[in-house]
Amino acid sequence: MARDSKVWRCGKYELKFDRPRIMGVLNVTPDSFSDGGEHLDTDAAIAHGLKMLDDGADIIDVGGESTRPGFTPVDPDTEAQRVLPVVKALARAGAIVSIDTRHVEVAKAAVRVGASIVNDVTGFTDPRMVDFVKDSDCGLVVMHAGEVGELERPRTHTAVQLDTSAAAFMAEKAREAEAAARALGATGKSKRAAKAKLISGMIQPLQPQLPFDAAAVGPNGDAVAPSAESPAAEPLPTSPAAESEVVALDMPQSAAVAAEPAVAGDDLASVMARSAARTGSGNRTSQLRRFTLPDSAPIMRRVMGFLSDQARALIHAGVDRERICLDPGPGFGKDANEDIVIQREMGKIASLGYPTLCAVSRKRLVGAIAGVEDAHDRDIATFGVCLGAIEQGANIVRVHDVAGFYQFLNGFWAIARPQPRRAYVALGSNKGQREENIRAARDLIAQIPMTCVSASSRIYESEPAYETRQPAFANAVVEIKTELAPLILLEELMKIEQKLGRTRGKGTRPNGPRVIDCDLLWMDNEIHGGEKLRLPHPGLGERDFVLVPLEDLMHNPARFFRYEGLDVKEPEDRVGHVVAELGTL
Repeated sequence: MARDSKVWRCGKYELKFDRPRIMGVLNVTPDSFSDGGEHLDTDAAIAHGLKMLDDGADIIDVGGESTRPGFTPVDPDTEAQRVLPVVKALARAGAIVSIDTRHVEVAKAAVRVGASIVNDVTGFTDPRMVDFVKDSDCGLVVMHAGEVGELERPRTHTAVQLDTSAAAFMAEKAREAEAAARALGATGKSKRAAKAKLISGMIQPLQPQLPFDAAAVGPNGDAVAPSAESPAAEPLPTSPAAESEVVALDMPQSAAVAAEPAVAGDDLASVMARSAARTGSGNRTSQLRRFTLPDSAPIMRRVMGFLSDQARALIHAGVDRERICLDPGPGFGKDANEDIVIQREMGKIASLGYPTLCAVSRKRLVGAIAGVEDAHDRDIATFGVCLGAIEQGANIVRVHDVAGFYQFLNGFWAIARPQPRRAYVALGSNKGQREENIRAARDLIAQIPMTCVSASSRIYESEPAYETRQPAFANAVVEIKTELAPLILLEELMKIEQKLGRTRGKGTRPNGPRVIDCDLLWMDNEIHGGEKLRLPHPGLGERDFVLVPLEDLMHNPARFFRYEGLDVKEPEDRVGHVVAELGTL
C-alpha cells in the first residue's frame, strides 16, 4: 500500500496513492443522517469546506441530496441551488471537489463551475450520465447501491454471471420436481408441495442468502417481500434462465402478499426505504445460523460483479480507466452484517485494479460494531474501520471528522509506513543579515523531526516582486526529504519563521520586507488546496527568484513543473528577476 501504483485522474488533477487520501463530507442538506442542516447555509458550507481543507482533506465531497434510508428525493433544480455556489467557491480555493449526485443535470453544472469528480450513488446506471462523463475528463466514483444496481443494470450493459453453480444445481432440482409432479398428474397445489419438499431438503445446510434483490415469488408469479410477522427463507441467487423456477419456501399465503415500502418513480428511494424496513424489523437475522456473519461469496459476487461490470461498461463507452474509482456503497441496500463482510473483503475489490473508496463514516455498521447509537459519536470507531480498509488496500477514505482522522492517519503512517518524500522549500530575506538569515533557516529545517536537508542551491539576489518599493531580496531553495504530512511540515516552517523574528497576520504586509520567508513549493505526489496551504505553490511558475535557484537542484525545472501541470512562464514574463549571485549555503 505504501507504494501503490494506482493513479486517479480527476480533471486537471492527478491523485497518487503513496499514502491514503482523505475525502471530507460536506452535506448541503437539511436532512443528512449525521449532520443534517448544519451546513445548509451557503456561507456556512463554504467555511466548513475550507476548514476541512486546512484540517487535512485532499478532496471535498459536496452533496445536496441526502440518500439515507427513508430520504425524501430532491429535484435537480433544488439540489443545484444548494451545491453550485459551494462547489464554485471551493474550486476557486484550489480544492479537488467531488459532486455527490445522481442527477445528470447537477453533475454537468457542477463540473462546469469547477468540480473535478462525479460521485454517482447509482453507479452510472443512467445512460444520460454515461453520455455526459464519457465526453468530460472528470474522475468518477462508481458506487454499488444494492438493489438499485440490479434494477438499473440492463439499461447500460449485460450482467456478468460470475459463479452460478449453486443456483444452477437448485434450478435443476426444481425442474426435476416439476417433471415428477407432471408425471404423476398432480394438481397445482401438489406440484408446489412436491417442489418445495425436494428443494427444502437440499438447502437446509446452506447459509441464508442475501437480500440485494430481496424478493420472493408469490402465488401469481409476482415478486413480493416477506411480512414482518412471518420471516421467510430468502431466495438463492440464480441465473436469469433459472429465476422463474425459484419459489418462496415455508412462506404462508399471508406473507406472500405483503407490500414492500416504496417511493413511486424513484428507484433509489424505494431501495433505501426497503433497506430501512427490513433492517428495522429485526426479522432478517432471526433465522438460526451456524456462523456470526453470512457467507462472503454471494455478497462479493454481487458487489464485485456490479462494480466491475459498470467500470467495464464505462471504459467501453470511452472513459479512460484511470478516471474510475470504486465504492462498495456501505449502507445502501445492505444491512450491517453484509457491510462488515464487504469491509473485510476490501482487498478483493482493490484487486480489480481501480482506486478504492471506503465510505463508512458514522454509518450503521460502525454503530453496530462499536455499540454507539448516536451517529455523531461514531467517529473514533469510524477511524478503526477505515484503518482496516486501508490495510486491505483502500486508497481513499470518506470521513466527516477530517481533523481527527488526519491526526489518526499521520500517527499510524509515521510508525507503520516509513516513507521519506522529496520536497522543495524556498527561503527569502531582505531585512537584517540576509544571507545569515537564510543559512539559519536552512539549519533549523534540518532539525525538524523526520526531516533532513538533502541539497541546497546557491544564494541569489533578486528584484522585489509584487511590492517593488523595498530592498532587494536574497533567495535560495533547499531540497529536503521528510516523512511528515504537508500540513504538519508547514506548521514546522511557520515555527522557524517565528523563531527568526517574522510575524504574520493583521497589520503586516504579505509581500513587504521580511526577516525570513519559508515557502513550501512542492512535495512528491501531493496536491492541496485551501487558505492555509496550496500545493504546488500557486506562485511557483511565475517567480524567477524561485526557478533560477531550482536550476541548481534539478535539470530544467521549467519542463519538470510543466509536466506536473503548472503554468511556468518564460523568463521575460516572470516576477522578481535574479540579478546577482551572492554565494553558497
